[in-house]
Amino acid sequence: MELIWLIIGFILIIVASNLLVDAASSLALKFKVPKMLVALTIVAFGTCAPEIAISFQSVANQNGEMAFANVIGSCVVNVFLIIGLASFLKPIKVQHQTIKKELPILLIITVGFAILMLDSMFNPLTANTFSRADGIMLLLLFSLFIMYLIGMLFKRGAEVEDVEIKYSPSVALFLLILTIVVITFSSDLIVNNAEIIARNLGISDKIITMFAIVIGTSLPEMFMTITSAKKGEFDIAIGNIIGTNIFNICIVLGLPTIIYGDVLLIGFNGIDILAVFFSSFLLFLFAKSERVIDKKEAIIMLLCFVLYYMYICL
Repeated sequence: MELIWLIIGFILIIVASNLLVDAASSLALKFKVPKMLVALTIVAFGTCAPEIAISFQSVANQNGEMAFANVIGSCVVNVFLIIGLASFLKPIKVQHQTIKKELPILLIITVGFAILMLDSMFNPLTANTFSRADGIMLLLLFSLFIMYLIGMLFKRGAEVEDVEIKYSPSVALFLLILTIVVITFSSDLIVNNAEIIARNLGISDKIITMFAIVIGTSLPEMFMTITSAKKGEFDIAIGNIIGTNIFNICIVLGLPTIIYGDVLLIGFNGIDILAVFFSSFLLFLFAKSERVIDKKEAIIMLLCFVLYYMYICL
């Protein structure tokens, strides 16, 4: 039965991802707002719903390590695995605006997050702790992102495409909400049943956590990004990942820390922090080079993912 539910989960998430891309694109075209704006907000927030649920539950249960492992792992997986797979299947074209604005904002937020995690570097006698003050700093960084989104909204008339709109606004909005719910439900279905199958096969808890939870909760982003890239909706593909990583760092970690208090970062080291920073930096570097993330760069990203996972699983 677990295998059957696993297959059903994959079918649901694939169908829902296709509908979500078309619905988001229809809304953007109808209201003449950039598709990137829809991808950075509604789509990104919707697809990171599993990470939000896990983070709040983990920090509330005094298991902040799981919340941090989930967010760090998701940020790395989103870039190295998901963008890597999508651009390997079809090279992703990156707009000049994305290189100039969205990717630098992600890089600034990632650098700020890395610095906040390195308490012991500034004071060797202090253990690495993520405090309420750190959470507030993340929300302040998030406000930078919000200000940019507001500016983008006021420039909504700049992007006008003479193409057929697939769905009416009411249908597109209904599909958007429905598919986000279905994607969240199906990702839970996949994660839960994959975990049961893995335990029945005698696979260790560490491997289950890193694969079933981290990669499992990234399935919405994976199917959304790959589907968008195959459809040629590159703004939605890369905007989904940029927005999701920003939400993951600032909201998924920032809010629970502010609400529930300090989290002691035992088990995290420079390699984990470097991996998060390097994922954002490499994405910016590859996008800036020729405004296209091609197959060669995709292979480098996938190799980085394999190397990092080999490190954490040893």
